[in-house]
Amino acid sequence: MKFIIGNWKMNGNTEQKDVLLKSIKNVQTNNKIVICLPFTLLHGNDFGITIGAQDISEHTNGAYTGDISGQMLKDANIKYVIVGHSERRFYHNETNDIVKAKATTAVAYGITPIICIGETQSERNMGRTMSVVKKMLLESVPDYGEYIIAYEPRWAIGSGTTPSVSEIKAIHETIFKTLRNINRENTPILYGGSVDEENAKTITSVAHVDGLLIGRASLKSDTFLPIIKSID
Repeated sequence: MKFIIGNWKMNGNTEQKDVLLKSIKNVQTNNKIVICLPFTLLHGNDFGITIGAQDISEHTNGAYTGDISGQMLKDANIKYVIVGHSERRFYHNETNDIVKAKATTAVAYGITPIICIGETQSERNMGRTMSVVKKMLLESVPDYGEYIIAYEPRWAIGSGTTPSVSEIKAIHETIFKTLRNINRENTPILYGGSVDEENAKTITSVAHVDGLLIGRASLKSDTFLPIIKSID
């Protein structure tokens, strides 16, 4: 079984959500489909498709205007949440410590965090990909509970460019070995960054690629369903 997780980011409305969820319901697949929606769209799921959130506060409650707590997500029956996405790290200055705190909060409320890690273009150019990814991983994961890792090279997100198959293989192997060293070798490792119908099957055939985190292509059924159908 592979994970196929859509991330709508700051896009979409109720009608678009219902259209996509209805179309996914009619697809036969043995894989786990999760759609991570904006907070305003987490309600009203009549199609049996698993819904996830895109962020969670590290705080339990209190005077944190605009934040969403673990209790609130639990109350909405949310089972998965993205934490540490590169856009959160970049635009909101989220550090590894903050990401770890958010992931720990998610686990405490029975929600599986999807922890994002990945290097920038400059870090890649300097040959620092492996060291950056390992450091982000070790400093971002909670000390207990189940979680998912999503490797998303920051330079590939929304660019239409992906790493080569050999690069993906090497990086996912490094992530797997790092997880094995902390006795978490059964943790799913996803790839994300400019995934589409043309490359999805090839990427998911790589060792230690346990699924995909998909951005733009997950917004519409005519781009998302072909990805789902292409993966055995």
